[in-house]
Amino acid sequence: MPSAVHAAAPQVRTQAPGYYRMMLGDFEVTALSDGTVPQTIREVATRTTPERVTALLARDFLQDPVETSINAFLINTGTSLVLVDTGVGNLFGPDVGGRLLQSLRAAGYQPEQVDVVLLTHIHSDHSGGLMAGASRAFPNAVLRVHSRETDFWLSAENLAKAGEARKFFEDARAMVAPYQAAGMLKPFGDKDVPVPGIRAVPTPGHTPGHCIYVVESQGQRLSLWGDLMHFGPVQLREPAVTVSYDVDSRAAAAQRARVFAEAAGRGDLVGLDHMPFPGLGRLAADGKGYRWIPANYTSGQR
Repeated sequence: MPSAVHAAAPQVRTQAPGYYRMMLGDFEVTALSDGTVPQTIREVATRTTPERVTALLARDFLQDPVETSINAFLINTGTSLVLVDTGVGNLFGPDVGGRLLQSLRAAGYQPEQVDVVLLTHIHSDHSGGLMAGASRAFPNAVLRVHSRETDFWLSAENLAKAGEARKFFEDARAMVAPYQAAGMLKPFGDKDVPVPGIRAVPTPGHTPGHCIYVVESQGQRLSLWGDLMHFGPVQLREPAVTVSYDVDSRAAAAQRARVFAEAAGRGDLVGLDHMPFPGLGRLAADGKGYRWIPANYTSGQR
């Protein structure tokens, strides 16, 4: 009997655009994936040892380099469309990050609809998506970031003495200066509320103007932490571990210890830029460290 021969289906080898939607009171929150970046954590983790990092990663069945998520968060308040952080854009090279706009469009929005961009800080993997080639990626958006952050990264004096950190300053200027030139950069101070329903809480250390954002609607609360934590498998268990690109590692560790304890005590929902996508969950105290409890998935159909 003749038999039909079917060729195997070709492998696709790409992920779908990454977005995850949830409601927070009257606000719609959409986590957006900018993709991932491989990081060799034992080379950049400080106040620890490479051997200890390797052991902590192994507890989660991970080994260096670890594919680290780059997440951003879109909040539709009903009156404003607010994007918190923008991913890395093309600053880390091809096929590393750079998927934010694809995820945004897949989630049903266009970059022209974004009213406000809030940056937790101006490091490349948070501000690199501000530009799309030579154009502002969010042409109608006001860019808001703490004034200490712009004062530090846009300073010609700091650039001149940056040394090995010079690229951080160059990237910051390349991403932020076009918004400044267009009159769309509006820094804020310690007690300002950048957007109604979204307040900034200064957490200087990782950078001088690093902020977390607390989003509140109808008694529900979400804290967006930026780079308060970089490596979950390591820093959840040992929050004192820091990273080589902290501007002030001692202050960064102190901020992490304080905010972790407060969030775990209150049971806050948090969003993290570098936890596995969508980066939403809660912390629970676990001995001297913490345990990550991912937000329960919902299809949103009920």
